[in-house]
Amino acid sequence: MSTSKNRALPGLLTGLLVLLHALILAPAASAHVGSSGVIVQKQVGAYRLLVSVQPPDVVPGTAKVTVYVEQGRVAQIGARPVYFRSGDEGAPTHDILTRVENGRYEGDLWLMDSGSSSVELELNGPDGKQTVVVPVMSVATAVRDMPEGTGIGLALMGLLLVVMMITIIGASNADGITKPDQAASAGLGRRRLVGMGAGALVLALLLTGWRSWWTSEVEVYKDQQLYRPTSILTSVAPANGTQRLSIRIDTTGFGQNWQKKRLLSYVLPDHGKLMHTFLVRMPGLDAFAHLHPSRRDSLTYEASIPALPAGRYLLYSDIVFRSGFTETLTDTIDIAGSAPTASAPAPSDPDDSWLVANPMGIKAGAEGVPHLDNNMVVCGKPGASMKLTDGSSMIWMDKPQSVLDAGKLYTLKFAVADAQGKAVALEPYLGMSGHAAILRSDGTVYIHLHPVGTYSMAAEGSFVGRLADTARTFRYPDANQFRDSIDRYVARLNTLPDAEKNKLLMAGMPAMDHKMAVNNMVEFPYAFPRAGHYRIWVQVKRNGQVLTGVFDTEVKEPLL
Repeated sequence: MSTSKNRALPGLLTGLLVLLHALILAPAASAHVGSSGVIVQKQVGAYRLLVSVQPPDVVPGTAKVTVYVEQGRVAQIGARPVYFRSGDEGAPTHDILTRVENGRYEGDLWLMDSGSSSVELELNGPDGKQTVVVPVMSVATAVRDMPEGTGIGLALMGLLLVVMMITIIGASNADGITKPDQAASAGLGRRRLVGMGAGALVLALLLTGWRSWWTSEVEVYKDQQLYRPTSILTSVAPANGTQRLSIRIDTTGFGQNWQKKRLLSYVLPDHGKLMHTFLVRMPGLDAFAHLHPSRRDSLTYEASIPALPAGRYLLYSDIVFRSGFTETLTDTIDIAGSAPTASAPAPSDPDDSWLVANPMGIKAGAEGVPHLDNNMVVCGKPGASMKLTDGSSMIWMDKPQSVLDAGKLYTLKFAVADAQGKAVALEPYLGMSGHAAILRSDGTVYIHLHPVGTYSMAAEGSFVGRLADTARTFRYPDANQFRDSIDRYVARLNTLPDAEKNKLLMAGMPAMDHKMAVNNMVEFPYAFPRAGHYRIWVQVKRNGQVLTGVFDTEVKEPLL
């Protein structure tokens, strides 16, 4: 809130605080970059659902919940917020969503506190009763200036109220000591002026105190409630014939500000990895790597950088905490570059993958210039195809139009065919049928997608376990024992053959089951948050090899 606007509000009364408080908060994303909200697509029992949860502008505030029932007979859907801290015992009863049209239900759900939270959906109907848990981060993420017109209107209202109050105090002071039959006199006017002066002084003191309190509340909000991503310190250094990436979490300020604190010993593996790091070279977005740094200690993660060309890279690292809180840590690094050689060291993680492709072809400052990415027609709709490193092709299926609309929910479908055009079977990659990373050309939007949606499977598992826990307050286990047990689990996974590893991962993530009717396809639900040019990396596995397809698309603001 700007100082000039603070000066414009000296006459506001306490009754207007709720409106003012609501106007200074605005939504943003915490777990990813530039993509607010959570999208979930999954099968639960006889129901196939597509769920969208948009976080509130205000905490306390309301989240918008939309549920599309794609399959199954539903009579009623209830929704309630569940916080990790208080669990099922501290959660309210379900609010019933409104049926807007066939198969579509909507409702507003109050999130009353900041922290790691989830939305529990309860479905009832002829096809049975089922429960779905959607992890949602309930955090204040921005400060919004009050609109100028609103500030002027409230200031005028406050000034009018102050003038009226001073007048009433002055009149009461004069009339209170005047007998009914006493004639008007010059002294009466003086008493009224004295009363008005005293009233004005008292009101000035009250309003000065109120302003001081409000300014203090704004500062507390900015310093302690406003979400700030955890800072990291990254470095690249030569090591054993390759380049070593080090990501160190910056703990500066942890002791002075509770909002900055993270329980760093309580990081959970998400589909078998403690950290997923994506590197993308700017400005062409032509070099890409998906790495899984190993944990050296509670603060430091390390990975070998593969044979990537030299340049400046954007870094996005996803981590999940025991509470279900997810974060994307970001930075920019410079890589000296190296050419692939037969004697190059093996990757530091067996599931690391990378690709060097053609540049996106968008010059700096020309993000608004239209371009087309379709080079084929699939079933009468625009599509795109790309040759993969093993000779097969990946095809973007069922693309509704060449240029997509921002804010519209899409299911992005991709299929793989061999050199003869025949469908080929895909293998699980880290316990699921595929991964995708989407990046806007300027790096301001990033998302790590899975077939079940935009959320973390580890976060979902954390909340499902918390709902089953009857304790009102969660008690963390010993930090050293927890960290050591997680490190042993991750190290063991890395030694297992792919089939055994995927079987173990899928058993630990039953809620992410998202089987495709055809085993050469993978799909991802997503809504592009704003207009621009985007690059999509789609990763699948075939014959033990991770294959990466690259697709570009333009997104425009929808016509009103």
